[in-house]
Amino acid sequence: MSTNLNAFIIADPNKCIGCRVCEVACSVTHTEGAAVTAGMIDAPLIAKLYLVKTATVTMPIQCRHCEDAPCAQVCPVAAITQTKGNIIIDESNCIGCKTCLMACPFGAIDFVPVYKNGQIVSQNGLQVETEDGLTEKEMVVASKCDLCAGHAAGPACVRACPEKALEIVVPKQEKKKRNVDAAISLQDAVKKFIG
Repeated sequence: MSTNLNAFIIADPNKCIGCRVCEVACSVTHTEGAAVTAGMIDAPLIAKLYLVKTATVTMPIQCRHCEDAPCAQVCPVAAITQTKGNIIIDESNCIGCKTCLMACPFGAIDFVPVYKNGQIVSQNGLQVETEDGLTEKEMVVASKCDLCAGHAAGPACVRACPEKALEIVVPKQEKKKRNVDAAISLQDAVKKFIG
């Protein structure tokens, strides 16, 4: 495999206990300012991964950083690009059309309100009718896992998970590991056969 494929995070549903520590770690890492703990954040916690809890499975869902990213293919303003092995959303260019949300086969994209200095940002000129009359409409943008791009320590969710249910997968390394495991297994089988 000569191509450098995008890394991604995968969750082991057999280890995930649904504690949401991954969501809190993600939120704190992606919050503007000098937040060290969730208690220091003056805006809602907004994670870039989404914990799913059903009767049969509990695990976070997050972007797979697809090689032929359907979300990027359909974005009409090219706000979604591949940068340094990550599929990244440039939230400042996002127009909130939700096309990427519909294109993502994993449901990993959400639309979240924009906050600046702890305050919700309103759209310029667009209003919505409420019980109190016309008010400015909040700005919403696409949001998804970015593998904590720009954070040297790597994905916060992987580091924070108390059960080690999350793992970053680097396809080239994973292939090499599987090749070595297969060679060792084959070597053992040949030894048993030959005697």
